[in-house]
Amino acid sequence: MTASRARRSAGLLLFRRTDDGLEVLLGHMGGPFFAKRDAGAWTVPKGEYNPDEPAWDAARREFQEELGLPPPDGEAVPLGEVRQSGGKIVTVWAVEADLDPATVVPGTFTMEWPPRSGRTQEFPELDRVEWLGLDRAREVVVKAQAAFLDRLAEHSA
Repeated sequence: MTASRARRSAGLLLFRRTDDGLEVLLGHMGGPFFAKRDAGAWTVPKGEYNPDEPAWDAARREFQEELGLPPPDGEAVPLGEVRQSGGKIVTVWAVEADLDPATVVPGTFTMEWPPRSGRTQEFPELDRVEWLGLDRAREVVVKAQAAFLDRLAEHSA
C-alpha cells in the first residue's frame, strides 16, 4: 500500500507533569478483541480521517468523538507520524492539560458479535481511559505508538 493510499489517523496525546515525572492519557481499546488484553491494547485517542481534512482538525474532532469531551486548549507539540503494523499512518500532537478520566463519555461502535451470529452489539471505542507514567505507557501502548512517548520525553527534557 502506498503512503498516499494508506489509512490515516490523527490524535491528541494529553500529558501532565507530576512529582513522579510525565504522565500521558491513554485509552484502552473497547470491544471483545481487546477485553482481556493489556499489552498492545492501549492507544492515543485518535481516529481516521479523509485526505481532504487537515490532520490537526481531525485530531481535535476525534478527541471529542472518542472521549466525549472538548479537546483542551494549549500549545500543540507536533510528535510526527508513525506507521502501525497494519499499515495505518498515525499523526499525533501532544497537549499539556489535565483531565479527569471519570468525566469521559466514550463514543461507541457497532459490530457483529459473536462472529457469524447475525447479531450486532454496541461497544465503547475506549472502555477506559487512564493517566499512565511513561514507563507503564510504553509497556501497554500499541507498539508503533511508543515512538510518540519517546518524542514527548525528548521534547519535555
